[in-house]
Amino acid sequence: MIIWGEEKRNKNPSFFCQLATKEGYNTAVWIISDARRKTDIDYFKTKYQDRCFTIRVEASTDVRKLRGWKFTQGVDDAQSECDLDDITDWDLIIYNNGDRQLLDQQLGIIRTKIQALLDRGSCGDSENL
Repeated sequence: MIIWGEEKRNKNPSFFCQLATKEGYNTAVWIISDARRKTDIDYFKTKYQDRCFTIRVEASTDVRKLRGWKFTQGVDDAQSECDLDDITDWDLIIYNNGDRQLLDQQLGIIRTKIQALLDRGSCGDSENL
């Protein structure tokens, strides 16, 4: 399955994003919970322009280890796991290190952004803004 997915991506880097947002979906807010590559981010920034709000969720290595994570070579260093690591212009970074007050504050920012998008109305493409 991984090889098939990579073959599809090599032919068309936006293949899976296009499937997810195919014509017929008309929504004011898309929540993409698992973008993995720069081409995924580029697709949404291009297609939805000012309706795109990028969020990265991070946890320190120590916290991740406490939660049971162990680095696996060939998995955790694969493009699908680390292609976005050098992006620095996220609209928001959520630090998921166990600080509930900080998390609540950051989730409030997301709620405010989503409400602003909903207040603007539903649309499928940026050209309909």
